[in-house]
Amino acid sequence: MLMPTADEIRACLEPIMDADLEVSLGALQAIHRVEVEGSVIKVFLEMVPPLQLVARDIDAACKTAINALYPDADVEVMVRERESPLTKRTAGIQQVKTLVAIASGKGGVGKSTVSANLAAALAQRGMRVGLLDADIYGPSQPTMYGMAGESMRAEKTEAGAMRGYPNERYGVKVASIGFVMQRDQAAILRGPMLAGYFSTLVDQIQWGELDILLFDLPPGTGDIQLTLTQRIPLTGAIVVTTPQEIALADVRRSIQMFRKVNVPVLGVIENMSYFIPPDMPDKQYYIFGKGGGQRVAAEYSVPLIGEIPIDVRIREGADEGFPFVLDPESGSAGDAFRALAARVVREVRQENHRVSGTALAIEL
Repeated sequence: MLMPTADEIRACLEPIMDADLEVSLGALQAIHRVEVEGSVIKVFLEMVPPLQLVARDIDAACKTAINALYPDADVEVMVRERESPLTKRTAGIQQVKTLVAIASGKGGVGKSTVSANLAAALAQRGMRVGLLDADIYGPSQPTMYGMAGESMRAEKTEAGAMRGYPNERYGVKVASIGFVMQRDQAAILRGPMLAGYFSTLVDQIQWGELDILLFDLPPGTGDIQLTLTQRIPLTGAIVVTTPQEIALADVRRSIQMFRKVNVPVLGVIENMSYFIPPDMPDKQYYIFGKGGGQRVAAEYSVPLIGEIPIDVRIREGADEGFPFVLDPESGSAGDAFRALAARVVREVRQENHRVSGTALAIEL
């Protein structure tokens, strides 16, 4: 059987869709090179990052399309990330590809629990993940990752500046003021000092190479949120809420704040959405109301990217220092976090695609 030309292979691959972006490989100009050597066909793709969750599906789709026409072909697919234009960054986050803030309008909606499990779910899927606990008053991540009482490694540079390194557990790099303060020490700080402590965390922590860094912000729209948006080139922000109206009013303020400072809102997460009794799996109760997250998402034309159920095991995992999503028996509640992780990656890729397109248009 005659082997195809590189152009024939390219034509075969161009209709394949990138499911996250809903755009074909041809339209994305993702097919960088095709090599045909005897019965071996090598395909080189350049795609919008991050790729960890999509690479396997793209690999399979390319091999299936080629082998359907040329069954004797030995197909190799190499997928690499397309370079994205990066704005100026401080040295500590210079090698971090994606920066996402996780916010809430008010306390008590489970933002830190969602952040901890989202970070762990992303790491579980092969991503290099960092989590910065930016809640100076109430740092939670050292407890949620079983590192309460630990200190953060730090050293002085030759120039005399301090340099810190995040602690790591479950494949997630974690930094927090909780590693600096004593466990029961109160942070008594006025606004400018609060922002200063946060800036110190950002400036001095050396994250190394990361696919994504999550900022677990304190509730509200205060000094830390403004300092973050002014100093860090965020890819976007995610807002966590519960379904009841009293929480939604604060979510609206958070979304409006991010929009005023030109930070894209990647989506809304509704936590404590519903409760399924363990002994009645066919029942579903909406303890805090129903559909609140969907309503506020629709109101501001942003996607609802996750609905996390009430499950006592999520709370137990947070108290015991083990992100619930890592439990092999996490079941449907764990699946909700894993689906959230996939949706976050999708929204990040869509934003990266939008930014890349804008940058290309400016260059032209």
